Amino acid sequence: MKFIIKLVAVMSVAVLSGCATVDYVTKEEAFPNMYATKTTSILVVPAVNNTTAAEAADYYATTISEPLTHAGYYVLPIELTTKLIQEQGVVDGAQLLNTDPGVFNQLYGADAVLFVTINEWDTSYYVIGGNVTVGIGYVMKSTATGNVLWQYNDRLVIDTGGDSGGGLIGAIISTAINTALTDYVPVAKRVNYMAISSLPVGSYHKLHGQDRQTKAVNKDKVQTVQE
Repeated sequence: MKFIIKLVAVMSVAVLSGCATVDYVTKEEAFPNMYATKTTSILVVPAVNNTTAAEAADYYATTISEPLTHAGYYVLPIELTTKLIQEQGVVDGAQLLNTDPGVFNQLYGADAVLFVTINEWDTSYYVIGGNVTVGIGYVMKSTATGNVLWQYNDRLVIDTGGDSGGGLIGAIISTAINTALTDYVPVAKRVNYMAISSLPVGSYHKLHGQDRQTKAVNKDKVQTVQE
């Protein structure tokens, strides 16, 4: 009995030591520039697509306005601004990365510009399972100062593994069907909501200015993804 108790204790320690500790910091600690700069309106420029899915940027564009609006910001109409940007000969968001943020204020009157990088938009299969992964990087800059206001990386993996009750072949077929039917758009929207929960809320939100000490920022995900 003593041996069993000791074994359980050792296993418990091993499990606990294997769990990663998430370091959460306050929104003000992570993004002080958001509180120092009045940001009401945001321009979202076409996403940089670092994946092999050619359609990812177009699909992603339909997912970002809603979570930003719920966070208390006015988002300039993405379809219209994208069309205007494309009329200037810009066909990929990567062409805008080195643009002076002040230009977006002059042309569109936006307080901030959001650069998005699609790092993962993938489907993966393994022996009897699979998953769909969406990973996004965000950098928001002030159009008045050019300073980075908010930067974050987030990702979501959806398990599409099939039911093994039908045997190996059944599981493979079930996985293939589940994966094929998994829509990337709602997955991307969930990633947006997850990431934007770290963003200080805007002036149209009832908690504007009251979330400074909210510990909602995973420090490991605060990374600069663009220069």
